[in-house]
Amino acid sequence: MNEQIRAREVRLVGPEGEQVGIVPLERALQLAADVDLDLVEVAPMARPPVCKLMDFGKFKYESALKAREARRNQQQTVIKEMKLRPKIDPHDYETKKGHVVRFLKAGDKVKVTIMFRGREQSRPELGYRLLRRLESEISELGYVEAAPKQDGRNMIMVLAPHRATKAAAVAATASRGGAPRDRAAEGSAGPEAGETAAAGDTGTVADNSGE
Repeated sequence: MNEQIRAREVRLVGPEGEQVGIVPLERALQLAADVDLDLVEVAPMARPPVCKLMDFGKFKYESALKAREARRNQQQTVIKEMKLRPKIDPHDYETKKGHVVRFLKAGDKVKVTIMFRGREQSRPELGYRLLRRLESEISELGYVEAAPKQDGRNMIMVLAPHRATKAAAVAATASRGGAPRDRAAEGSAGPEAGETAAAGDTGTVADNSGE
């Protein structure tokens, strides 16, 4: 920037983006001083390097504002986990489906795990039907990102929110002032549901009720 530039000549761009052309460095510095702006290298690897006349302090400030806004609107991808038994009773199913709905509305993905025990392992179709039922009942909010797959004694399916659902979650976060959500607090449905936040950066929350 300014006197730190070492090239003999530069391709100069004006403050409004207009092309001035290739000029000696001394001329470019003089033009910058005449309009009380900085001479900033924007493409130092070009031959000759490209420099622009700008208010560098204002540029840094506006760049910091844009970066802060981008971080505020960025929603971290979080995966929650909901565990069910293949013969879950209707009340427990509705409760856990309610948690899945809440997670999707918050813009989070949900890993749904069907846990088989004993002779249940010989009836994988029970888990498959349960997962397909859940898929159809939350279809307005989300879709199946990873189809049901057997993994040892478990069957796993991953649900993701639709783009509109996630956009609504981002808008709701922004309306609350853009403060990051407390994942551990919001991810928990309370002690009665037995949810606990997992350590690390995965953001996974496991619901172990009704096991």
